[in-house]
Amino acid sequence: MSDIAIKVRGLGKKYHIGEKLPHRSLTESIKTAARFPWEMAKSMFAGKAVDKREEFWALKDVSFDVKQGEVLGIIGSNGAGKSTLLKVLSRITTPTEGEVEMFGRVGCLLEVGTGFHPELTGRENVFLNGSLLGMSNVEIKKRFDEIVDFSGVERFLDTPVKFYSSGMYTRLAFSVAAHLDPEILILDEVLAVGDVDFQKKCLGKMGDIAKAGRTVLFVSHNMMAVKNLCSRGILLESGAVKMDGEISKVMDTYLNSGKGSISGEIVWNFPESAPGDSRVRLKAVRIISNGQITGDVDIDKDFKIEADYLNFEPNERRLVSYHIVNAMGITVLTSANMPSACITPDTWNTRPYPKGEFRTSCTIPGLLLNDGLHSVSIYINIVGATENILFVRDVLIFNINDTGLMRQEYIGPWLGIVRPRLDWKTIQIS
Repeated sequence: MSDIAIKVRGLGKKYHIGEKLPHRSLTESIKTAARFPWEMAKSMFAGKAVDKREEFWALKDVSFDVKQGEVLGIIGSNGAGKSTLLKVLSRITTPTEGEVEMFGRVGCLLEVGTGFHPELTGRENVFLNGSLLGMSNVEIKKRFDEIVDFSGVERFLDTPVKFYSSGMYTRLAFSVAAHLDPEILILDEVLAVGDVDFQKKCLGKMGDIAKAGRTVLFVSHNMMAVKNLCSRGILLESGAVKMDGEISKVMDTYLNSGKGSISGEIVWNFPESAPGDSRVRLKAVRIISNGQITGDVDIDKDFKIEADYLNFEPNERRLVSYHIVNAMGITVLTSANMPSACITPDTWNTRPYPKGEFRTSCTIPGLLLNDGLHSVSIYINIVGATENILFVRDVLIFNINDTGLMRQEYIGPWLGIVRPRLDWKTIQIS
């Protein structure tokens, strides 16, 4: 009997990117529709295709095997094809080319709410999910209490899940996927939502599943979790497998390759394509040190994170927050322009915004962060609300350079996520 759980050969997924149509009045749209048959005919006689859509390969010629009981980490930058790969493996998306063979019952949690019906209660969705996994009601009832206890949503079990928070959604969905005995468990960013305690429970449960001989495919930006859980890794880049091997070596390649994407600024020239919605859209995010836009910051120098954004909705207050994450996926610090987090209060945080362009900046002191790669994520919310108007993960990647300032006496690795200068003193007490 083969020990292979997943076999992937020559897998490819192609999408078409359509040209963005300009805004037209109703009259112009009718005229365009009336002209189109004639324009199409002219194009055919001219030997030109009307379809000007651009082809985009989210996956291209991906091949690998996963053994039964193996825990495989799939890593790569945003847009590398990780989520597309998992959707194909989960049969949510059909491949354009290639083939996939799965040997065993598959449980998956790809994003909040996958496989849940918003109008059904938590209880009903447990049975719905179990049925989708091919389980009988008897099997689901046998594990039901364990599922509910692990998820911690017992109080809201008979409430429609459309009223759940994203954390509650994820806890119940993960609990269902993990407890209904799948031979293969596929997880995409399950640690991105939920509190720290539940994340620890998830990691522990995934470890138990792996020890029981089941197969786990795990995608996460949390490099520490990937390293602790997975024995093998696949690095995706532009939809192709760049490296397949022992997880530590794959992670080193990924983290080092990130230096090629270091940037001091990202600009969106067209508001309609920028992150956000009809209320707020980003225009630019940059890092400034020594008065210059840069992706390389000396460890002893202050640097400033700036975001320019367009506010389209008057009379609302805005909360801007920055998250700095190191190369291992550990959040080093989070700060926001709320009064309690500011040395000098940001007066705009307490005032309704008019329509217009705004810039919110935060200064990070030198001799705070340790050396190495870091990324900035940005949130913009309505003050007092939990809803995100926009959230962009890893909008910029930058490097803290070790200048040697703290290397006169010690040249080995300096452990820790921060490296501040502190007040030290020794006295003789006898």
